[in-house]
Amino acid sequence: MSAIANELPEEIKQVVTGIIAFADAEVIPRHEKHREVLEDPRLKFDDEGRLSKPVRQLVREVRMASADAGYYHMCVPEHLGGGGLGMQAYYASWQALFHHCGAQNWMMLYALAHWAFGPSRLLEKVTDRAREEILAPLMSGEKSMCFALSEPGAGSDATMIKTRAKKEGEGWLISGRKIWISNSPIADYCVLFAITDPEKAERKKGGISAFLVPTDAPGFEMQRVVKLFGHIGGDEAELVFEDLYVEPWQVVGELDNGFSAALYGVSLGRIYNSARGVGLGRWAIEMALDYANTREAFGKTISEYQGVTFPLAEAATELHAAHLMGLNATALMDQGQAAVKELSMTKAYSVQVGLRAIDRAMQAHGAMGLTNEVGLSEAWQYLRIINIADGSNEILNKTIAQRLLKGDTDL
Repeated sequence: MSAIANELPEEIKQVVTGIIAFADAEVIPRHEKHREVLEDPRLKFDDEGRLSKPVRQLVREVRMASADAGYYHMCVPEHLGGGGLGMQAYYASWQALFHHCGAQNWMMLYALAHWAFGPSRLLEKVTDRAREEILAPLMSGEKSMCFALSEPGAGSDATMIKTRAKKEGEGWLISGRKIWISNSPIADYCVLFAITDPEKAERKKGGISAFLVPTDAPGFEMQRVVKLFGHIGGDEAELVFEDLYVEPWQVVGELDNGFSAALYGVSLGRIYNSARGVGLGRWAIEMALDYANTREAFGKTISEYQGVTFPLAEAATELHAAHLMGLNATALMDQGQAAVKELSMTKAYSVQVGLRAIDRAMQAHGAMGLTNEVGLSEAWQYLRIINIADGSNEILNKTIAQRLLKGDTDL
């Protein structure tokens, strides 16, 4: 029985069913076969903290298999060679993947092109040369990319970036620094944001441009992997650019108007993270319920104790509301609405209730909930991160309040 009255369109339902079948055929078996190298951090990461070569190869295999099956680029515009599906399909597919695969079968992250790691509508306005040389291997899953916007002094307020692109002949020389750049330790290309017109940027009237850059270009350096929660490796890095030369064909979209692309990318990130919060939250609660039905204490299964089940019931209620919010916000976007308030609400709420759900599932498991083999602690770390990423909860509340004060009070 479905908990949602207004079912997804048939096309999206079929896509979701298909991508879960893909995960069962291509993702989960790889994890089962290569569990040691994918889970032992001494084998998962190399000496620099990047994913090791064997792991990078497995990730590439998943991307390319998904591209061959038609799922990887299904939300990329049709004129770029993708499936042309919209935001609701993107949300529903990610939510289903996280719900089905959980935290441990993490290579499902590459079963669908993540907006910052692979092709998306973000690259809709690349030049013909970039489309041929760079977009083609991104579409096939052979190569991946990263999205370099955040800087040490420009996180939530991205307009504060300092990276400069100084005119040099027909092109530009870029110098600056970026941090928290996901996928950059293994990316082949980078969408890099830099100030091209300081006067416009100072007045916040544009002046920021986006460039598509190979990560092995002279002047492009990954200075260090940023490691979190005591791990020996990670997915984020600090990047440094020194006289990195870029040509006009590498401009993404319009010169001096790259910030619109940045905002669009952040919106895609908010959809993705909303789906991640709901999907992992559902996975965790279902695990906790199964455990509560079998674990005995004082002559009863712990499912008979309200202290165990009521927190799970509250978490399920919150996740249901977040799921509906996500479907609604993305449906509005597919109708052509910006849905700024609704998407901000969805992201802020989904990541918070997802984190609470995982915490309650850990509590229901007792000490077992803290162990590596259960995977809840890994899921907790994921969701703790996305309470900050792509707009912290505080920034999103500010956006919501601003929209309300301007008269956008439909709820």
